Amino acid sequence: MSNILVTGANGQLGQEIKALSSDYKHYSFVFANRATLDITDFNAVELFIQQHHISAIINCAAYTAVDQAEDDITTADLINHQSVTNLGRIAKKFDLKLVHISTDYVFNGTAFLPYSVDENTSPKSVYGKTKLEGEQSLIDLELTNTIIIRTAWVYSEFGSNFVKTMLRLGQEREQLGIIYDQIGSPTYARDLAKAILDVLPNIATKTVEIYHYTNEGVCSWYDFAKAIFDIKDISCNVSAIPSSAYPTKATRPHYSVLDKEKIKKEFDLEIPYWKDSLRICLEKL
Repeated sequence: MSNILVTGANGQLGQEIKALSSDYKHYSFVFANRATLDITDFNAVELFIQQHHISAIINCAAYTAVDQAEDDITTADLINHQSVTNLGRIAKKFDLKLVHISTDYVFNGTAFLPYSVDENTSPKSVYGKTKLEGEQSLIDLELTNTIIIRTAWVYSEFGSNFVKTMLRLGQEREQLGIIYDQIGSPTYARDLAKAILDVLPNIATKTVEIYHYTNEGVCSWYDFAKAIFDIKDISCNVSAIPSSAYPTKATRPHYSVLDKEKIKKEFDLEIPYWKDSLRICLEKL
């Protein structure tokens, strides 16, 4: 039986992997959070790997406070870049499989066609830059059996996210203004978690390979909010507003659609449509 270390276990994706873990009985999972494992400490990670006889790492840990990162560059870099380097060095030393989760923020968001995995990166925020540096550190280590999965617009029944915020505000307010000029694909964290666990036994790369995963389909944040309210029969009036009406410290990509053909083809994955997955998540909530 393989022992799988899941970092960032208290996050949306980590909790979804934990919820699915009983369906994957051929694995033994070790879930780690900041309190149980400091991934910024190389020696601590090395000892943890040896003590638990880990054979694969799924790195869900990340500094995701996008606006806060603009002022807290040191911490964002420590978690999104330097800690990833630590995990990469450990994976190389002990010949472990490694799955690292990255983001659409590595792109500048000015495209009009879905971003392919080999598209030029050009992040516009500290969050995006530190996540890209984390990716590059793994590539520079020349790792084998390692994949990077970029995703976007993640939501779940766990943690804080857009879906939960809309449910709360929809009950509290009669009217909301939601941005219409940022386009992407919502990602139900449970679908991503299942994809990771299905892909894991088939990872056999000679170099670091990059993949994209979101749910199928495309929408704006406005469309996303409307769908949430329609499915839950919430009678909140939603108006479409431009990004300029809701300024943020960090620059958000205006276009975050990711091309998923590589992961679908190489691992024979079927990816659910975003509205179908949204309904499933809302039923759980």
